[in-house]
Order: sequence, then C-alpha cells, then structure tokens
Amino acid sequence: MAKQSLKEIIKLEYQKCAGDPIYFMKKYCMIQHPVRGKIPFHLYEFQERTLDQFAQHRYNIILKSRQTGISTLTAGFSLWKMLFNQDFNVLVIATKQEVAKNLVTKVRVMNQYLPSWLKQNTVEDNKLSLRYSNGSQIKATSAAGDAGRSEALSLLVFDEAAFIDKIEDIWVSSQSTLSTGGNAIILSTPNGVGNFFHKTWVGAEDETNTFNTIRLHWSVHPERDQSWRDEQEVLLGPKGAAQECDCNFVSSGDTVIDPQLLTFYKETYCQEPIEKTGFDGNLWKWEYPNYNKSYMISADVARGDSTDYSACHVIDIESATQVAEYKGKLDTKDFGNFLVSLATEYNNALLVVENANIGWAVIQQIIDRSYGNLFYMSKDLKYVDVENQLTNKYRAQDRGLTAGFSTTSKTRPLIISKLEQYIREKSVTIRSTRTIDELFTFIWNGNRAESMRGYNDDLTMSLSIGLWVRDTALRLRQEGIDLTKQTLGGIGAHSLDVGGMGFGGNSSLEDDPWKMKVGDSHEDLTWLIK
Repeated sequence: MAKQSLKEIIKLEYQKCAGDPIYFMKKYCMIQHPVRGKIPFHLYEFQERTLDQFAQHRYNIILKSRQTGISTLTAGFSLWKMLFNQDFNVLVIATKQEVAKNLVTKVRVMNQYLPSWLKQNTVEDNKLSLRYSNGSQIKATSAAGDAGRSEALSLLVFDEAAFIDKIEDIWVSSQSTLSTGGNAIILSTPNGVGNFFHKTWVGAEDETNTFNTIRLHWSVHPERDQSWRDEQEVLLGPKGAAQECDCNFVSSGDTVIDPQLLTFYKETYCQEPIEKTGFDGNLWKWEYPNYNKSYMISADVARGDSTDYSACHVIDIESATQVAEYKGKLDTKDFGNFLVSLATEYNNALLVVENANIGWAVIQQIIDRSYGNLFYMSKDLKYVDVENQLTNKYRAQDRGLTAGFSTTSKTRPLIISKLEQYIREKSVTIRSTRTIDELFTFIWNGNRAESMRGYNDDLTMSLSIGLWVRDTALRLRQEGIDLTKQTLGGIGAHSLDVGGMGFGGNSSLEDDPWKMKVGDSHEDLTWLIK
C-alpha cells in the first residue's frame, strides 16, 4: 500500500474536521485558561451532546448552570461554522458589549492556535468583530431594539438572555433574516419567570415553538459534587445558588411576590371566568352580582401610551375575593362610563380610581355621571369615615379630601407591601391568570417595585390599591371588615339612597346602569359589555 502524501493526509483531516465539530474542537481547538494559560479544549460528555444538538437543530435554547463552559463551546461552534462555510455571519448579543466581546475573543484565540492549513486568513480584526477571507464574520454588540435588524444572519447568539433588556424586540427584528435558514442559540442561567427567556423555554417544552431545549444542571459536570453545590450556597446564598446552579426559574429572580406562592395561586385559585364580555371581550367575570354582598372596584387608568392599559378589579369586600376584572384600552370618557355602569351593576360598589395623570379625566366623568359612591381620601392619608363616605354626608371640599386614590412615593410602597401581605397570608382569592402572570414579572428594580421592561403592572397596581383601601378605609379604625347594614349592607337591601342615585324599590330607566342621560335622551352603554 502506497504511503499517503502529507497533502493527502491534510486533505482527509480537513474533511474530517469539516464534517464533525466535536472532532475539530477536541483535536485542534485551544483555549486560554485564566490560570493554566493555553490548554487543549477537552470536551466533557455533556458538552459533546450539546454540540450534537447544535448541529441537529436550527434553534436551541440552553438553561444552564454557571461555569459549564457553554459560552466557550458556542464560540468553538461559531468558529467551526465560519471556517467551513462561505459568508457565514454570526451576531452575538449580550447585556453589555463587554460580555458579548468575550465570545468574539474566544473565537479569536481558538483561530490563532489552529494549524495553518485549518485557518482562514483574517481580513478584519478589532475588539468587536472578526472577518475572514471566505466572507464569514462574527460581531459582538450590546442589546438594542434594532440589533440584528439589518444583518444577514446565519447564527444569532443571545448570551445570558434572561438578563437582556428589550430582547423580545431584538428577536422580532431578527426574524426577517433568520427566516431564510439562519440558526439561533439562546443561553442563560434563569432570572425569574415571565420574561422572554422563561416564556421561550416553557414554549419549547410545551412544543408551542420550534426551539430545542438543553438543560445543563450543575450535576452534569463530572468534576462537581454535592460539596461543591454546598459551597456555592455559602458563596451565593440560597437564591443565588438556585439561579446560578440549579436551573430553577421559580427560586431565581427578584420578584416582589414569592414565585412559589404565585405558582400555588395559579394551580389552586385560578380558573376560567364564567363570562368574557365587553366590546373587546376583556371584562372577565367569575361571579355575577349577589345583592346580599358588598363590593368595591379599584381601577388603574392607562397613562395614554401604546403599552399601557386601563384595568380594574371587582372585589367582594367581606371575603377579599376577586369576582370580576377588566384590562383593556378605553379612552377616559368610555372608561369612566364603564366604571360607573359596572359599579352600579355590582350593588353600587365603592369606586376607587387612581387619580394620577389622566386618571383625573376618568374621575371627572364619574362625577359628571353623578355617581355618589366615589372614594375620597385626604392628602395626609387619613381616610374618610366609611359610613359618611357611603351615605355621602359630607362636602369633600370642606374636609380637604381628594377624589380617587393618590399613588405617590409615600403610598406606593405601602400598597405594594399590603398586596404582598395579602398573598403571603393567602387572605385574598385571585382567580385571574392575567393578574398572576403580571405578578410573575413584577420585580424589584433597585428599591422600586415595578414590572419588568416590556411588561405591564396595571392589574397589579389596581389590585394593590383595592386591597389597601379595603384594609385601611374599610376597617373602620381597626374594627375588622365586618361591614354592617348601616354602611354597606343597606345597598344589598335596595334601601340606601346614595348621592341621589335613587336605589329604592321602584325600577325606572334611571336605575339602569348601562344607560347615561344625555339631555332629554339616554345613551346606550351596553356596547361596552357586549
């Protein structure tokens, strides 16, 4: 048998590397170890399995423990694609430019130590990008809404995706270029639930999207044992260790409400409404009005931008049970009319409206409708006596009261704390999946509780307001929530005349909550609920 020439050997070896990323990486890739310097990239079995899945699936999402070498593995896979394909374009996006640059640096180091016959000539090399003579390139960038929009992408990499702001916008903007056959790798440790990374992972598990899931728990690493895990808990704390080691969505993140509690609520209390009504189908009802019960409605008014919603909850005062909920987009006049009609339908419910910004326009509409059971508060947070509130036996201007609820830097932490207390003690029954899903994305941003970027907290804030008012104004100075017939019970008996609304035994057109008098005629408001 003739001895192979060096040229033939190299050709066969080149073909073998081109056909097998595992072989290529194990035999020829070097990495820069922070202590040991330049060392061969010895792949663990779980890394080889991951590479196989990279090669088999267009879209991969990786839920990983810390220090599993997956960023380095992704760099090696990117290099392999760039070397053996013409015009292969890789874009790396991370929370910060420096993080994304690290992956480009790994590619640069690996390429630098390759034998000459494997290398591509570098025609462009800077800190944030590399371009080879075959047209392949890799770029690094920080998160921005238009990142990837104009790129002809072959591979999109999201590094630590759960921590990237505006990632949903970036993903949407990249679809036009990825749709022609591009690949995507989304990798991250968890960062709570409800964000893009979590929703994409859950969708992949439920097979509602096309991502392939790869879970890399700390235990997949052959050099780690329970003592290592225990050490991480000492270093990082229980929450940090759950996030960085255990691939635990629920225990990770910095949600205001304990995610395990929210999971309990979703599994125990949440149910489909008995009716979805309103012109937009966004009024959800779990109970129809019971005339032996007393209700309150707490409402948060949209600021007016495209991402904000007006929302309200109908709450059974005595049991603190959510009986109805609305979240949608109505202008201030229609939302005011809607609230008056809904409140009247639910036994002339105490109507609590957040009065910031354009909330005043909604409140004015409620006043113009002569609704008598509107909530007032004083600027010093000393709430008006409920009995006087309900019987309207005061002049608000004489008592220094303000219509509606004022959310300020002083009241905001108080109402959120009250919400957390109610849920922690399981003192409130929340039936809406919309509300629970919002709470999953309601997080601490520094010292401020707010929704994650790209999410809403309209239902959260309206519920917080409602529970605070129930627990404060309706306690009647620490006397509990045993509301007497003298206060709210009279409404259920159809005997209380509130602000001239005429709730007695006789029924007329004026008693119809879905009719508004305009001059000598009546405007039909039923379009709001049909």
